[in-house]
Amino acid sequence: MSEVHIGKRKGKCENCTKQCNKKKTDEGNSSLQETDETNGEVIESSQVLLSACLSCEGCVSEEESLKITQQNLEEVAQVLALNKKCDVSKHKVLVVSLCPQSLPYFAVKFGLDIPEATHKLCGFLKSLGVQYVFDTTLAAGFSILESQREFVHRYRRRHHDSHALPMFTSSCPGWIRYAERILGSLVTPHICTARSPQQIMGSLVKDYFSRQQKLSPDKVYHVVLAPCFDKKLEAVREEFHSSLLESRDVDCVLTSAEVFHMMEQRKVSVGELNSVPVDHVFGEAGEPGMVRHEGRGSEGFLEHVFKHAAKELFGLDIHEITYKTLRNRDFQEVSLERDGETLLQFAAVYGFRNIQTLVHRMRKGRVPYQLVEVLSCPGGCVSGRGQAENEAGGRVDKALVQQMEEAYSSLPVRLPETNPVLHTLYQDWLEGQDSPQANTLLHTQYTHLSPGKTQTQPPPHIQW
Repeated sequence: MSEVHIGKRKGKCENCTKQCNKKKTDEGNSSLQETDETNGEVIESSQVLLSACLSCEGCVSEEESLKITQQNLEEVAQVLALNKKCDVSKHKVLVVSLCPQSLPYFAVKFGLDIPEATHKLCGFLKSLGVQYVFDTTLAAGFSILESQREFVHRYRRRHHDSHALPMFTSSCPGWIRYAERILGSLVTPHICTARSPQQIMGSLVKDYFSRQQKLSPDKVYHVVLAPCFDKKLEAVREEFHSSLLESRDVDCVLTSAEVFHMMEQRKVSVGELNSVPVDHVFGEAGEPGMVRHEGRGSEGFLEHVFKHAAKELFGLDIHEITYKTLRNRDFQEVSLERDGETLLQFAAVYGFRNIQTLVHRMRKGRVPYQLVEVLSCPGGCVSGRGQAENEAGGRVDKALVQQMEEAYSSLPVRLPETNPVLHTLYQDWLEGQDSPQANTLLHTQYTHLSPGKTQTQPPPHIQW
């Protein structure tokens, strides 16, 4: 292809915001919530689960809106412009971390395979003045390993801890926001405490990498390229900000479509871009090319935890996992059986229609699963609304999604347990797997949050 093209996005992706605002206007804010009693506790829940959730202006506070508004191409351009001026005190090292689920988008748009498309994307970013381009697969490896260990610990204490199981995965910020703001204590104690790959990458860049470069964290400007708008909300969570250092683990999240739009504005010819390999946080020489983890279009937490738990808890080696489709392609389960006994039962639940079904069953005490991989986007992270919409905006481009899924599945799988760099970093950076340092930098906590003061109009740059 000679030049990249992208259509201008429309204001909103679906009707959720209109429905949410209409309901609040007609019936009052309180009508969005109903009360339910579980184990003697009054739980607030949503009557219209698909419209009272996520990142519409109905639940984004004014403070959050301001922080999110600052995550845009103009902000990155300002950092790049300051780096070209003589006042070196204002210079920052600009780092971009690429989510693996964003790379199939560029592969399809460029008409290349993922490794070559990644090199072209890296060449474009460095032509702008970005000093380092990493991919977040290493951080995802940390998140998977920590999730595996946490699940085994939860399983072993299940008989004396009512909140141990089921364990819900925590890598999807849309699901986390919904759980904290709407579902509350019904769900939050069950959420895995392992940080998402994005935020572990933030720790790697602002803690490990900055020290290796002999830089203060505030002198590193860290951008994450992600498939999902909700990652912007995750980046501004208070626990991922150091008030002492005045630095966030992730300073800015850009979606795949935003970066592609920048290329279109600059009339970039992909064929003329240099192919530049991705950098490595650890400086690992001889590291293999682009790889992925298990899973259809995400990081595959379910599959990794399932295989690890089968081996660790029951001494069984599982090589292939067979999914059983329940309601639809986005509600599936897997089981581990031995001598007619079901040892483990996990589920993958994608999209809020299926999440609604899951929560309904949980309220009635009819969730048979020990682990549920929950993602708010139907189809998983590759189908994130920051890259899966058609050029007119507003609707998922099914043909594009299918192409991206095929491209993503073409990458070879690498188990995080087999990555020697992870084991080295556990010792050199974190002082061991179960150290206080590892717990601080690789984990967080999720609690029931009451919605704060909200605004009535969305920030101008945010178009969920």
